[in-house]
Order: sequence, then C-alpha cells, then structure tokens
Amino acid sequence: MKRIILVVLLVGIAGVAGIVRSYSKAGHSISELPRAISGDSDSKEETREEIRKNYELAPGAKVEVSGINGAVKIETADIKTADVYIERIAKSPEALSRRKITIENSPNSLKIRGEKGDAGFFARLFGSSPTERVTLRLPRQISLVAEGVNGAVNVGEIDGPIEIHGINGRVEVAQATGSAEFNGINGNISVALKRLEKDGVSINGVNGDIELRLSEGVNVDLEAHGMNGNVVSDLPGFVLKKAKHGSYSAHIGSGGSSITANGINGNIRLTRAMPASTVG
Repeated sequence: MKRIILVVLLVGIAGVAGIVRSYSKAGHSISELPRAISGDSDSKEETREEIRKNYELAPGAKVEVSGINGAVKIETADIKTADVYIERIAKSPEALSRRKITIENSPNSLKIRGEKGDAGFFARLFGSSPTERVTLRLPRQISLVAEGVNGAVNVGEIDGPIEIHGINGRVEVAQATGSAEFNGINGNISVALKRLEKDGVSINGVNGDIELRLSEGVNVDLEAHGMNGNVVSDLPGFVLKKAKHGSYSAHIGSGGSSITANGINGNIRLTRAMPASTVG
C-alpha cells in the first residue's frame, strides 16, 4: 500500500514539473506565471475621482461641509472666490459608487455634502466605502459650519462665526472671530480666539483635550461642568474661582464674553495666541 501511495505522489510531482517546463519553453520564466498561480492578491489598483470647482462668494457667505468620510482642510485668504478640490478613493469603480458628493452654491452660500450613492442595499451594507479628502481655499470673511466628518478638520483664519459638530478626529482652527460652537468631538481641539462677541464660545461633549489660545485684550468668563480633567492657564489675570465635583469657574482679565464647556473628557488649557499670519 505504501508503495502505491509513493508512486502516485511521484507521478503527480512529475506532472507539475512538466507543466512548468512546458510553460518556460514557451518563452516565460517562472516569475511570469499568472497572478492566480503566484498568489498575488494585491494586484487591483485604487479607483480615484477628482472634483475641482471654483465659485464666487459674497462677504459673509455661509459655507457648509457635511457627511465627509475623511479629512477636511480649509485654507483662507483675502480672496472673493472659493476653490474646491475633492479627492475620492475606493477599491473599485463599484465601491466608488456607494457614496457621492453633492455641491450647491450661490453667491451667499456653498454647501458640500457627502451622502449615500446609487449602490444597492447589500453593496452599501457589506462593501467598503470610498474615502474623501476635501481641500477648500476660501475667503476669510465667511461663516463656517462643519459637521459629520470622519476625520481631522483643519481650518484657517475665519472672520466670522464657526460651528463644528460631530467630528471623529482632531479639530484645529487657526483663528476664530465672533463666536464658536464645538459639539460632539472625538479628538483634541485647538482654537485661537481673536475677538469674542456676546455669544462667545460653547463646547459640549468632547473626548479630548482643549486648547484655547486667546489674543491679547480678550477678556472672558469661563464656566465648565461635568469635566473629567482640569482647567489650567498661563495667562496673566487668570483667576480660578472654584473647582468642585468636575465644575470650574474662571475669570480672565476683566471678564465679559462667555466660554462654556460641558461634558469634557480631558483638560482645558488657556494660553496666549501668537499674532495672526499676514500671509494670503
């Protein structure tokens, strides 16, 4: 019985050797065997789509970016147009169709939104979704809303109100003027505050550390509740009134505009902002 098994194995080995020799004689080396034989499963290239748009915006226009599966970067300058560049990446054209980007614009408004595409239910449920990288170059004098972003959000100097909600990643704002809202942020926040209006700054539901960089002459009252962390400052004129059961009350300068924080899993640090960039 053992001899029979041995003979069968030898015949099989000889057959495979003959196939390889015949393939080589046909002008192919072993390294050039079909990928299915070599076992290379990474041969598929990524599918990419680029969107490039340019729009005129009036001073004070509202810009909204929402539902993006990837990072958002917003640069600002003394310009009157909005330059939009979006790169979409997926494993295949079919995967790319599982999501789409819609853009709506007018002189006073620009909306960029990611949403479900035309793919079927099971394709969206079990297939991989494309990622998006959004890069915008905008006028400084706008109001900005960013929400539902699965990635980091990096914003330049904005001369207007800012609202940032539902972000799964770090949030950085080079400069905010007027008022700012941050809600539902799973990541650290770093924002420079040039000037605050009556509404001030509202921060709620943050899983990360918060850095507030105040320009010279900005005077605020800070109220923080439900904190799993500390409030610290290296600013002159900082007075911490109370620290009890995760609640803090602080006074910076002569007080005035309010900064409120609730449900923070991290520290709040107050520091001096560097002079704003003049490039642009």
